[in-house]
Amino acid sequence: MPKKGKKKSAKLSRMSEEERLLYMQQKMMAEEEQNKKKEDLLMQFLKEKLAREEQSSKMNMNKLNVQWRTVLREVKAKELRKDIEILHQTFERVVDCKDNVIKSLIKDIDEAEEQYTHALRSHLQNIDQLLELQRERLDLLQEEYQQELHTVQKEFDTERKMIIEQSMKEISYIQNVMLAMEQNTSESENEAKQEFQSMRDDIKNKSLEEKHSLRVTLEGTVEDLWKQFQQALKNYTNATEDRKIAFETLKAKDEKSAEEIAYQMKKLQKIQETITTLRNKISSHARESDEQNRQLREDKEVVHKQFQKLKSQMNQARATEHSRLTTLTVQSNAALKELSNIIEQGEQILRLAEMCRKLETEEEKVLPFYPSSLSEAEREEAERASMEKPSEQLAQLMLDYTTLDQFWKRYNKVLLERWALEREKTVLSQDNQKLRILLKQYLDGISVSDEVLSQHNSLLILNNRSNLSQKVAPQVPVTDKRVQRPVHNIIEAAHVVSRTL
Repeated sequence: MPKKGKKKSAKLSRMSEEERLLYMQQKMMAEEEQNKKKEDLLMQFLKEKLAREEQSSKMNMNKLNVQWRTVLREVKAKELRKDIEILHQTFERVVDCKDNVIKSLIKDIDEAEEQYTHALRSHLQNIDQLLELQRERLDLLQEEYQQELHTVQKEFDTERKMIIEQSMKEISYIQNVMLAMEQNTSESENEAKQEFQSMRDDIKNKSLEEKHSLRVTLEGTVEDLWKQFQQALKNYTNATEDRKIAFETLKAKDEKSAEEIAYQMKKLQKIQETITTLRNKISSHARESDEQNRQLREDKEVVHKQFQKLKSQMNQARATEHSRLTTLTVQSNAALKELSNIIEQGEQILRLAEMCRKLETEEEKVLPFYPSSLSEAEREEAERASMEKPSEQLAQLMLDYTTLDQFWKRYNKVLLERWALEREKTVLSQDNQKLRILLKQYLDGISVSDEVLSQHNSLLILNNRSNLSQKVAPQVPVTDKRVQRPVHNIIEAAHVVSRTL
């Protein structure tokens, strides 16, 4: 060793500074390579050791799974035997119950048939009696109708005779009045004609006398005047030939207009006569119409009062009916909403019942209602109390929900089973937690990892040192994959046999 050291020091003394640096770098590189090789060897050794540990852990896990499956199969077989015994007992009990129920139902059916026949006989007898009573009542009503019809016919005949007699009397009275009116008018017409003839003769005589006197006095004057007239006529004709022609035309027109005036006067006279007759008729009709209008006004006032009264009653009835209709619509809308909510709740209950029916066990399907825990005396007392009429309002309301007793029995049964399952779940979860902790301790004891080295373990000693003085690391949670219980699918032997055969 000292010789080698001397040789190296001699070499280094012989080398220059650059060569010395290169030598030192090569030496450092060689040392680094040796260290890397050592680290690689250690890593490979650790990997191989870790692979061996994983293989051993897998083998141990497989062994544990096989043992656990055997244990589970035995437990499942025991549970199935117990379930079969329970189902056998419940089936026999249910068959006995069904037989008793069938016998009781047959008795009830026989009694119901007897009651039905008895009720049918009594019903038929009552119907026959009612038919006889109805026939007698119809006969009495027919007789009363015939009597009333006979009396009404008599009254109608008497009233008809009275009306006919009264109409004949009125017709004779009107005819007499018409004869008297005609006689009066004929007498007055004769008197007027006589007065007219006498006045006409007087006037005619007076006019003849005056005419004779005037003729005598005027004959002389007429001759003079005629001469003067002839002279003036000549002068006039000579002077007014054109006017004469116009006068002749106007005279012709005047004659025509005079004829038309006479015709119109005659027409006016006739119209005047018709006007007088119409005025008389109008006056008579006016008196009659005034009387009728007065009666109609009175009737109108009475009808208007009745109309106002009926209108006020109708408005009051309309207001009350409108208020009732509004309240009815509000209540109906509220009732529809409540009924829709009830229907939704019912549909939800039915869906839940269908879902729960799928989850029912065979025992629950066979015996849906648990037997009563009351004694016979308590049961009789409860039946007696239910038969009595309730005095309080709450008890009366409870009678409407007696049909839900079986539902509440099943509900209470399910609720009790739920509480029992929750308690059992808590107990099992605690047991599972304990088993997981023990399994974790076992796995930590058979495997070496960073977490195991960091945790407190008195059995682990490395380099003559234990980790008791180290701080206790937090425990691994139960949900960790290393500790989590694996899920195994268990296939029953009966299922395999049924599939293979």
